[in-house]
Amino acid sequence: MRCLLALSLALLSVPAAAQQAGTLVSADPVVETPPGTQAWRVRYWTSNQDGQRQEVTGMVVAPREAVPAAPRRVIAWAHGTSGVAGKCAPSNNPDFFTANPMVEAMARRGYVVAAPDYPGLGSAMPHPYLVGNDTAFSVLDAVRSARAIPGAAAGTRFVVWGESQGGHAALWTAISARSYAPDLTLIGTAAAVPPTDLGANMRQASDANARALLLAFTLHSWSGRFGYSLNGFTNKTTQGVIHRLAENNCIELNNKPKLGTILGILSVRQAVRKKDVTRMEPFAAAMRANSVDPARVPGPLLISQGTKDTLVAPAVTRTFAKAVCKRRTPVRWIEIPGGSHIDGARGPRTDETLDWIDARFAGQTPPDDCRRI
Repeated sequence: MRCLLALSLALLSVPAAAQQAGTLVSADPVVETPPGTQAWRVRYWTSNQDGQRQEVTGMVVAPREAVPAAPRRVIAWAHGTSGVAGKCAPSNNPDFFTANPMVEAMARRGYVVAAPDYPGLGSAMPHPYLVGNDTAFSVLDAVRSARAIPGAAAGTRFVVWGESQGGHAALWTAISARSYAPDLTLIGTAAAVPPTDLGANMRQASDANARALLLAFTLHSWSGRFGYSLNGFTNKTTQGVIHRLAENNCIELNNKPKLGTILGILSVRQAVRKKDVTRMEPFAAAMRANSVDPARVPGPLLISQGTKDTLVAPAVTRTFAKAVCKRRTPVRWIEIPGGSHIDGARGPRTDETLDWIDARFAGQTPPDDCRRI
């Protein structure tokens, strides 16, 4: 009887151990990858800020070469907004490397890239759009899970780099890394066009149509993640429009929106025309809670921002960078004259950012541009 009881208890303990945050569930090799690279579509366990275990997805990319004697350096790549519906997972995109050209550039420099989809993209739960801890935990657990792939040979030292929504995720990853993942060592954070003060950015971003679409994404996401009701915020008809915009639209660069999407965006714009949604509860409180506190972000830090960005207000990003500098945190500030929202991590900024990352792994003194921000 005692033996049976002991066996039963042992069997009951297996699922909990298997679901430990950062545990790799599966790693399916990707057949077609850029020359010199190899990749795996992965499933792994993470935890949200409420302590609930979640099985999520992502991509791990590494150089295609013999496993080195020493572990490889790691970059956690946090992608920009792809949508908030499950079908919008970047790892499901057959054009993953075209949509994320910086990932190939990282692998060519010898890095392992851990690229999470984030919860709810490719997995069965509401996507916590711009929810800081939920997203950050999935980034950190992606790095942990990559270490279980023998061919990746990923080490414990890493840099996190993200653009747009991913810039927000990168900053929150920096905040969370030491307490959530003490087994990893974060040595630098690069944030391209990051939303920092969510309320201020929603008010100041100059593209009204994009602002309306991102508002729909946020309201849909937070109503699902936190159980917030949209009653009192807008009428049932507009609520339906908001949910359809979120459920039917994935963001793809260079793709023009469909007529139904355009009409939906105009409907949302009209509905909130005389409302300051950033001060309406409970969404206002969630915006404050998930904005990035500059006092909590460790260095060294790189921030890139285009001066003509219509989605992330340049003035808001500059204010954030100045606040970080007041803490005497070294900040590399890359201002892109005439740069749009998509210029923060792409083109020449890819090599510029990777040079900065290389220097962090080399142990060089980080540059500090605080006096000229």
